[in-house]
Amino acid sequence: MGEKQSKKIVALAMCMFMAVSTVACGKDNGSDASSRAVSFEEVASSDSNIGAEAPAEEAENFEIPEGMYLSEITGEPISEDIKDQRPIAVMVDNEKKALPHFGTAEADVVYEMMNSTLNDRVTRLMFIVKDWGKIEQFGSIRSTRPTNILLAAEWDAVLCHDGGPPVHINAYLEQSWSQHFSGTFSRVKNGKPREFTEYICSGDMDENFSRMKKDPSYSTTYTEYRNEGSHFNFAPYGKEVDLTKVYDKTYPVSEIGLPFWHNTSTLKYNEETKEYEYYEYGSRHEDAEDGEPLSFKNVFIQKCDFNQLDDGGYLIYNCIDAGKPGWYITNGVGKPVTWVKDEATHLTKFYDDNGEEIQINTGKTYITLVPSDTWDAVTMK
Repeated sequence: MGEKQSKKIVALAMCMFMAVSTVACGKDNGSDASSRAVSFEEVASSDSNIGAEAPAEEAENFEIPEGMYLSEITGEPISEDIKDQRPIAVMVDNEKKALPHFGTAEADVVYEMMNSTLNDRVTRLMFIVKDWGKIEQFGSIRSTRPTNILLAAEWDAVLCHDGGPPVHINAYLEQSWSQHFSGTFSRVKNGKPREFTEYICSGDMDENFSRMKKDPSYSTTYTEYRNEGSHFNFAPYGKEVDLTKVYDKTYPVSEIGLPFWHNTSTLKYNEETKEYEYYEYGSRHEDAEDGEPLSFKNVFIQKCDFNQLDDGGYLIYNCIDAGKPGWYITNGVGKPVTWVKDEATHLTKFYDDNGEEIQINTGKTYITLVPSDTWDAVTMK
């Protein structure tokens, strides 16, 4: 048995063991009907190929601007001043009462996952933010689940949340690769119940890191658990991935309906921006700070088993797994993939039919883990 395979088995065993055993910002002072909706399986079994409408785009000048480097998270130029700064992973309430969200359009990667098997599978969002020093107001902040802790680890990110079910999360939070801040952010009077009033505001992250400065594991810079290089297999800067040029079979995807019925989570392709915009509760998600839509160049959908942990609907996704199906979607085109994550601190990798890591476009990314028991309910137009 190889070392990598052995590590994977150990990680899976650990995950299973834990699963079964376990407003202004400030401090608080007081279808298109003609489109054909198809099931996920029907899309996957289609024999049609879209064909390329235009050649792959290339920038005339793709030199990296002076004083910048290509982000390991988006593949796009950002300031070299934060090259070694580790990101944060922010848990954000996605109940309708929590809307509108603040600052979320500035995140680099967004995860959406079922937060409970109850309440029509209401979701919670986790935002990966590299340049957290620019945050003015972000949230609102809510509790975490075990899966979020495991996924934050692959980014070497500090998890920002407000509690969670101790019996299910404490064993994960105690791991050497897990750093987190809980309930240490600003309270904003917004006329809502207290659970919807906590936000990361300007200066909060600096205060949190300063408070933990004696603990080297809470460094603002990357730790020993960082994965070197880019998180994804990005196309070279200035070039655009055209899936129809790379693969024999690709599929048109202008709208994605996800089986999170409470939120009615939907992604719609904007032909002008060439990005997918997030909709929920029947409306486009727009940031309360600047009205910007929550929009993505890349979309990953992962089929994932889960274990329910108690009668309250708490669960853990089996996000450490191998060979599970999924989709990569960009520029109005989708491609089936398989995904692998063999250890908490290791990257989730996405592979094509040939076993090669799929190359993706630079830009922001949306990732959702769809429960296996509702995989067939994913729809595409």
